[in-house]
Amino acid sequence: MGIVKSQTSLETSWDVIVIGSGAAGLSAAVFAALEGARVIILERSHFVGGTSALSAGSVWIPNTRHAAETGVEDSVEEAGAFLDAAVGNRSPRSMRDAFLRLGPEAVARLEAETDIRFRSRPFHPDYLYELAGSKTAGRAIEALPFDGGSLREALHSVRPPLPEFTVLGGMMVDRDDIAHLLKLTKSAMSFVYSVGLVGRYAIDRLRFGRGARMVMGNALVGRLLKSALDLGVTVAIEAEVTDIAGDPDARTVTLRRNGAEQTLTATGGVILASGGFARHPQRRLEFLPDPVPEYTPAAPAGTGTMHDIALKLGAVYGEGAEQPVFWAPMSRRRRKDGSMAVFPHFVLDRSKPGIFCVGRDGRRFVNESTSYHKFVIAMYAANREGATIPAFEVTDAAGLRKYGLGMIRPGGQRLAPFLRDGYLTKADTLPDLARKLDIDAQGLEETVADMNRYAETGVDEAFQRGSTVYECGNGDPMHKPNPTLGPTRTPPFYAIKLYPGEIGAAVGLTTDTDARLLDRDGQVIGGLYACGNDMQSIMGGVYPGPGINLGPAIAFAYAAGKHAAGRRN
Repeated sequence: MGIVKSQTSLETSWDVIVIGSGAAGLSAAVFAALEGARVIILERSHFVGGTSALSAGSVWIPNTRHAAETGVEDSVEEAGAFLDAAVGNRSPRSMRDAFLRLGPEAVARLEAETDIRFRSRPFHPDYLYELAGSKTAGRAIEALPFDGGSLREALHSVRPPLPEFTVLGGMMVDRDDIAHLLKLTKSAMSFVYSVGLVGRYAIDRLRFGRGARMVMGNALVGRLLKSALDLGVTVAIEAEVTDIAGDPDARTVTLRRNGAEQTLTATGGVILASGGFARHPQRRLEFLPDPVPEYTPAAPAGTGTMHDIALKLGAVYGEGAEQPVFWAPMSRRRRKDGSMAVFPHFVLDRSKPGIFCVGRDGRRFVNESTSYHKFVIAMYAANREGATIPAFEVTDAAGLRKYGLGMIRPGGQRLAPFLRDGYLTKADTLPDLARKLDIDAQGLEETVADMNRYAETGVDEAFQRGSTVYECGNGDPMHKPNPTLGPTRTPPFYAIKLYPGEIGAAVGLTTDTDARLLDRDGQVIGGLYACGNDMQSIMGGVYPGPGINLGPAIAFAYAAGKHAAGRRN
């Protein structure tokens, strides 16, 4: 039936019912369908893709066939030792071992039997590079860019990327595209590449009303959706699940569509992939530290209500995670339509020369080139009565022009709207900048003096910024002597505010290695599964490398889809 809107009635009997249409839900549906099951996906919103569609799309799965493309040698033993060192007893080792086995199998099957294609980057290091067993590349893979036009009408059901991650009003770009666009007037090859990119986007806008060339998370979702539809999976959008009941051999799912209720039955199982507790007000207060982030970049449909239903059926939350979520610093800006843009600061600015972060005392509190997860942990650790929440990301005219700052792209053009709405603060002198930000002027001036000295020596005496392969990789490789340290001398000076934000749940429902839900006694709750952010993370609230949300999501979706399909009558 393809994608079904709320006006169309649904068949009532299925082998497998999947709740949620992000990467985890789509993957689970694909794997169940590959086993011959009749599968339906129930998606609460009118878009498919969840938060996965908004993400960078990195998938951390060691020892796929793509690892060899990078020339970096790896093994299951090395990856396991790395995870042991990073995660320790914060998650069961049996779950991590299952992930290392399932992940490569899942990728191999997707590429052999569906339209999904991945690639490795020649340089994409683990974040905790200081640990034994870390690698510079090969573990993080990403979906190849995808022609969304092949989805036909279903293209319009894919959740669009964050507007702030696009150019020209909706053109998706990845790191390759950005590199060429920045060299548009300096390289003939980049000029031709960029003209082709923009021309393709213009044609797509005429044909489809949106960009159809998908990259990053949109490419992953687009490829998974195409594969699911080709396999006969039904995707019901605007379908709000209100209850799950029945016995292990015939789970029933009650849903509300177009104001009416309907009950579906699954003989194989029901797979929860609804996105975790991201927007559940009570869970946020229970799990997140104070101050609880006011805004989240998670997709709007991730309300966490599936957790309430699962808990009533005997499911339990996992324990032992170092952090309840995976963090990233965010800047915020009100869009013209009144919605709040929540922009994650991954690697584009924090690690660049001439850019640094301070608290209200005007002094640094963190190694800015550390991972985004550890950055926010440091924000909370240093916060005393609002000392570092928000934090202030500072640069000068040269830094802003060369690297941009948050939502402000390199070049330093068209700053007036950002200054007018307060997203960006500008001042001709450091004391004036401190006054406008209400931070300590002496602390800020002394910090800048220190950073200018570090820029000359290449050594950050306070936080050792730029001392690992991962940190240097996020800097400017052309800048010497340290790619992450540069002077801040050229007025005017600029700053934006950074807040904590979460990009995925570490706390989720407890499962076994087949992704089956477990009760408080460790017994299987028959016919119920969880994957993605609905499942307790195997990473234990630690962030070892890029894509550690999506990698396990796909691996355990593989386990859930196969197992549920195998139970069907």
